[in-house]
Amino acid sequence: MTQLPTFTKKKLGLVIDLDTCVGCHACVISCKEWNTTSYGAPLSDVDAYGENPVGTFLNRVHTFEAKQEGCSAQTVHFPKSCLHCEDAPCVTVCPTGASYKREEDGIVLVNEDHCIGCGLCAWACPYGARELDKVEGVMKKCTLCVDRIYNENIPEEDRVPSCVKTCPAGARHFGDFADPTSNVSILSAARGGMDLMPEIGTKPVNKYLPPRPKADVAPELDVLGPLLAQDETTGGFIGWLDRTLEKL
Repeated sequence: MTQLPTFTKKKLGLVIDLDTCVGCHACVISCKEWNTTSYGAPLSDVDAYGENPVGTFLNRVHTFEAKQEGCSAQTVHFPKSCLHCEDAPCVTVCPTGASYKREEDGIVLVNEDHCIGCGLCAWACPYGARELDKVEGVMKKCTLCVDRIYNENIPEEDRVPSCVKTCPAGARHFGDFADPTSNVSILSAARGGMDLMPEIGTKPVNKYLPPRPKADVAPELDVLGPLLAQDETTGGFIGWLDRTLEKL
């Protein structure tokens, strides 16, 4: 069985803002593209446009309706991928040592040359963050784009996971949680970053920022009323519109 490192020099991971994510799936598509053409075996798609499509994805977005007492119901988009846990059960259960956690940065990876596709790591992961590629026969998971973040052949500002670079809403943030002055540490502390299922004790590195409660809109609020109101001097919005059209 694979042993976890007792200490990692860095704790690289993501902060995902559930208040900002719009559920556009841009992160899903960019992740699929990057990890199909770069690191490891490509992510397969079988019968992609048929009746029974099957594919491997490292990042998925789930959508829920949530409601807090005294507030309106709101839609929450919940992206999910490997959380690179400090106490990763997927690593310790691996019989060949294919799953491992790096001491230098805390990233959990799979050595696909050693993976036998037994699926034990997928059973052990409480978050459902691993997928067995049915074409390649190996386990796939988020790598934090390890082949990208250390790539000196691309501009420094692009050395972040593909999902972070692509997110149009700026809902995804990447950095080192071992550094209290990093962007992810500061953001997580300021917004109350949460662990996913902390009661399990896996100590996930990735954090989620909770969605802010949405206040109910006052039913008596009249948005168009002031614009449509008539008065003796200007005629309100309708008067302005008449005068403007007369000039054409």
